Amino acid sequence: MASVETDCEAPFSLDSYYVSEELGFILRAPLDELPPYYQPWMDIALRVPELVHSHELRSYVNKMPLLSSEFLQKHRELRLAHLALGMMTMGYVWQEGETDTVEVTMWFSLCHLQSWLFFWGVFWSLFTFMLGAATYPGCSILGSVTAVGTSPHSYSCRCSVGKLEEERSRWVRPNLEMLVSLPGGESVRGFFMVTLLVEQAAAPALRNIPIVIDGVRRCDTEAIEKALEGISRSIQDMTDALKLMHEYVEPSVFYGIMRIYLSGWKDNPSMPNGLIYEGVQTQPLEYSGGSAAQSSLLHCFDELLGVKHEDKSSSFLIRMRNYMPPAHKKLIEDISLQPSLRSFVQQQATEQLTQSFHLCVTKLLALRSYHINVVSRFITVPAARARQLRNQSQDSEEGEVISRAPTALEERGTGGSGIMTFLKTVRNHTKKALLSETSKGKNTL
Repeated sequence: MASVETDCEAPFSLDSYYVSEELGFILRAPLDELPPYYQPWMDIALRVPELVHSHELRSYVNKMPLLSSEFLQKHRELRLAHLALGMMTMGYVWQEGETDTVEVTMWFSLCHLQSWLFFWGVFWSLFTFMLGAATYPGCSILGSVTAVGTSPHSYSCRCSVGKLEEERSRWVRPNLEMLVSLPGGESVRGFFMVTLLVEQAAAPALRNIPIVIDGVRRCDTEAIEKALEGISRSIQDMTDALKLMHEYVEPSVFYGIMRIYLSGWKDNPSMPNGLIYEGVQTQPLEYSGGSAAQSSLLHCFDELLGVKHEDKSSSFLIRMRNYMPPAHKKLIEDISLQPSLRSFVQQQATEQLTQSFHLCVTKLLALRSYHINVVSRFITVPAARARQLRNQSQDSEEGEVISRAPTALEERGTGGSGIMTFLKTVRNHTKKALLSETSKGKNTL
């Protein structure tokens, strides 16, 4: 948030940013079908795992009719079309693993739409961490998400989310029906279910952001304290939801099968020259794969709480905003222009307000620390195991799965970052947002 005061303005609202107070960044009432003209796209998109397994996807895509994108109406059809084509793109490029990729995409309709969506501004990220669909008890919503030229972090699925209220909220597994999928079976389903639950858990935090901003403008410390406490609870719920990744995703499957399909063709040694989109331009284009840095949520929290990133990590995070819907990117930018919450807390110097701010930053720090734990279990440890198995030439079911993993991505995230160095740097920058008076001593998470 900015360090200067602004004139009295209308209350800050999420309405113009396409953010739901109930669902947050999750797309409300998305589609699960395209107009009949585009059925050839959906017919293949729905079969991506099967066709990759049989090594037939490239053949099917090359025979796909060239369809015009002009009949797609409004953003929901565009998002579903981009999702379907994104899944086909990932399967097409990575069908044979990292050793037999493609340099040119040969289907104008797919390439044209993806490139057009990028420049037109209708896109979404995958690893976002993520959207799909969410429901509250008795309410079913289908969610679809798209990414730029690659598979979306935020995924498309049907689910029914239940919430169990005890001493604190605990998430229970949804009934999840994937609209489109990638190779990896139940682990794919679990991966996108958990990322969906993380996104859903953040909705209350998003609702409280305008309250904090308006509270700073009006010097309403009581409103700010209450809103920050709500954000803290929401971030804790996000961490609790993320813990389900260990229960529903098999690390060897994620690392050995799924991960390559979440990667892109920027900062990827397997495709150092990017990908030529035939019919769009003659020079190759580079698009990052899915990354949690593409999630609008964490960017919003950083701007609200005054978390400052530096050097390479900052550049990477700013670039990842190009993979967000324009309205969500604009929300992040507008939060950054508001009067500084951190400076306001320092100026007021009241115990309760300082503690509420401290708790909020601490919860965000804990979420990022736990994310490092998840990455370690699902990437760092399997990578070490894969190297060991290759050196020992051991035959086992686990070894067969892990050995399929792309060696070029062993030390990198699917978004192209040096993953552990990046995550630890971001975590350390978050820690610096703690106020000096409250950061001394042991933190209670």
